[in-house]
Amino acid sequence: MKCADLRAACAVSDDLLRLMPALALDREGPVFKAPWQAQAFAITLALHEKGLFTWQEWADTLTLAIRDAQAEGDADTGDTYYAHWLVALERMTQHKGLLSAPALAARTQAWREAAARTPHGQPITLKSC
Repeated sequence: MKCADLRAACAVSDDLLRLMPALALDREGPVFKAPWQAQAFAITLALHEKGLFTWQEWADTLTLAIRDAQAEGDADTGDTYYAHWLVALERMTQHKGLLSAPALAARTQAWREAAARTPHGQPITLKSC
């Protein structure tokens, strides 16, 4: 999926945007530095839109992930925001029973292996799971 397509998939209401003051925005909406950030955002938005969690639950989970990172020494310069987003997404999916810890560990390992076998500059793809 191209970045422009991901941005379109990440359309979000003004009400939700107000709940995310740290989110980088331009006139068209959220701004992402890498495709994985847009994908994590889109997954979160899709799960919310399916009613699997409220946006307040999401905001609370993201806040906790950021606070945990700060407590562990994150300088909070903004460049790790989506790393915290991903931690919060993993926590939320486990808390809601959408993804088990073993399934997450297996997928994480699959991505590591895919990254290791992929030549630099090429897209990383997973083998069929």
